[in-house]
Amino acid sequence: MTSASAPATSAAAVGGRSLDHPTRDEIRIETVLHALSDPMRLRVVRELAAADAELTCSRFDLPVSKSTTTHHFRVLRESGIVQQVYRGTAKMNGLRRDDLEALFPGLLDSILDAANRQVQRIGEDR
Repeated sequence: MTSASAPATSAAAVGGRSLDHPTRDEIRIETVLHALSDPMRLRVVRELAAADAELTCSRFDLPVSKSTTTHHFRVLRESGIVQQVYRGTAKMNGLRRDDLEALFPGLLDSILDAANRQVQRIGEDR
C-alpha cells in the first residue's frame, strides 16, 4: 500500500496502466467519511475487509449498473480507502488499512463493526 513518502501513483502498474491514488498525507477524514457514507461503497469495503485479500472488481455483485459500480470504485480509490492495481486484465482492489490506521486509529474497524451490526439488525445491504 501507499506510504507517506510514496508518490501518488503506484509503480505496480502492469503494461503502463496505472491509476492515481492519494499519498497517505493527502488522505482527508472528510473524504473518507463521505466515501463510506454510501451504502454500495460501504458494502464493497465490508467485502474487502471480510476477504482480507485483494479482489477483482468483477467479484462484487452490486445491484447497480456497471458505470455506477465504476464510479463507486473511483470514489473509494480517490478517497484513499482502496488501492487499485492492474494485474493482467484484472483490476485488483485492496483496502489501504495501514494508511487509514496510521492516520485515523480505529476508525475503519469501528465503521466496519457498526456496519456489520446494522446488517445483522436490519438485514442485508441495500
